[in-house]
Amino acid sequence: MNNVRKTAVKAARPAKKSTVPAKEEPVGTRLQKILADAGIASRRKAEELILEGRVHVNGEIVTELGTRADAAKDHIRVDGKLLQGPQEHRYFMVNKPRGYVTTMSDPERRDTVVDLLKESARLSGKKLDTRLYPVGRLDYNSEGLLLMTNDGDLANSLSKAANSVEKTYLVKVAGRPTGEALEQLRSGVMIDRGRLAETRGNRRDRVLTAPAKVELARGGENPWYEVTLTEGRNRQLRKMFEEIGHHVEKIRRIGYGALVLDIPTGEFRELTQGEVQALGRAAAGKKVERKHKLPEAARLKQPGQKTGSRGARPRF
Repeated sequence: MNNVRKTAVKAARPAKKSTVPAKEEPVGTRLQKILADAGIASRRKAEELILEGRVHVNGEIVTELGTRADAAKDHIRVDGKLLQGPQEHRYFMVNKPRGYVTTMSDPERRDTVVDLLKESARLSGKKLDTRLYPVGRLDYNSEGLLLMTNDGDLANSLSKAANSVEKTYLVKVAGRPTGEALEQLRSGVMIDRGRLAETRGNRRDRVLTAPAKVELARGGENPWYEVTLTEGRNRQLRKMFEEIGHHVEKIRRIGYGALVLDIPTGEFRELTQGEVQALGRAAAGKKVERKHKLPEAARLKQPGQKTGSRGARPRF
């Protein structure tokens, strides 16, 4: 009985308060995010602006990347110009032709996807006043579906989720791979990590690719394959086929998450609210469904019919 009473008394005693001070939540938003949301630059470029001393908060130069601010209360200036607050988020699908680089600017002075959008807007007589950034990359000689947005959070989420978001391509190769070689691609093949011919120490840095879906799309001496990846390594498709002894001649991306390419070469369109939500689900690692019937832009052209190229004029 005494033991029961002692237990009851012990249980009734108030718990001791912790003497460890509660960790304070950081106040405000990181400055580079505020700049990106305002459409000034990408987060990476915004970090460069801060480090270069080109950003003022309430009259003081800020050069530390960890600095936080309140966009609604603080006066933030970049090169003397006062920020006007965050831009409305917008999302676009672009059908990139070959011959454009997927960057904001190019040191070699090649045309960029930003140039492509500006030219499209000019030819249509429409004004595109939102600074957009590409999500991921399509290399110079590749074409097809590219996402562009000013929503840095979604772009970062999609980039981090590159190993779970399905991306589908049409790939033309030189010569006919054997069934055994294709099975290697489906199971995973060792390729060089990073850029082509990049080495670390005395041996090449190699990585095993994740399993891929590989289906014949059109036969012939130089066949086309439909390939679906859940990775986004540098020049991955070209490296994969080179590992089995076949040079890649053409690459066209036709699917990204639930999105399917449905606009002609050189054109772009704004995504619907449902498409944006589907991208959010894909970024969160949730399963999304694509259209089963492919639009014309996502299908192979008839033999002799040209696909997108550098000479294609952008238009709406």
